[in-house]
Amino acid sequence: MRNAEFNREAVLRSAMTAFMHKGYAKTSMQDLSRATGLHPGSIYCAFENKRGLLLAALEQYNQDRTTEFQGFFDGSQPVLAALKNYLNNIVSECLSCDTAKACLLTKALNETAGQDDEIRHSISASLTDWQNALGALFEQAKESGALKTNRDSAHLARYFVMGIYGLRTFAHTHPQPEVLQQLADQLYQDICAC
Repeated sequence: MRNAEFNREAVLRSAMTAFMHKGYAKTSMQDLSRATGLHPGSIYCAFENKRGLLLAALEQYNQDRTTEFQGFFDGSQPVLAALKNYLNNIVSECLSCDTAKACLLTKALNETAGQDDEIRHSISASLTDWQNALGALFEQAKESGALKTNRDSAHLARYFVMGIYGLRTFAHTHPQPEVLQQLADQLYQDICAC
């Protein structure tokens, strides 16, 4: 059988949006076919099944988010200023009500937790990489003297990640811009005051 030719990144980003909008379980192959523009047979041929498409979409999502993250911390501004901008961007994502800006990793993890070890491992590895990257940034800020704390950089990263998880979850039930911004500002101040 001949493999269909398509733009893999575009297909995976369309699948991400579909999974973020409805969740993994409620996203049908017909939904994925509509979202990606591929026939179900082409999806099966390229990704084996819906699960395979989710795993590939998670990988693409991680690549996209890593590139975005690195853009905030490209050295064009001090680490703590970049951290503040990064956090403000997360608040904007929370307020946008755009399913494409939701966190596919946490959504898929919450939905598939305990049901699929490969998906859980893939998501956990991506989230750990993000946390480790934050830890390295906190270490860099400490070494430059911008962050004056005796706290372990890995601990600061865990705390910051926990705050972002909480912010994203809280935004679902309390989407008031001023409240979310206050919480993000408090998280930033907590990190800077450690």
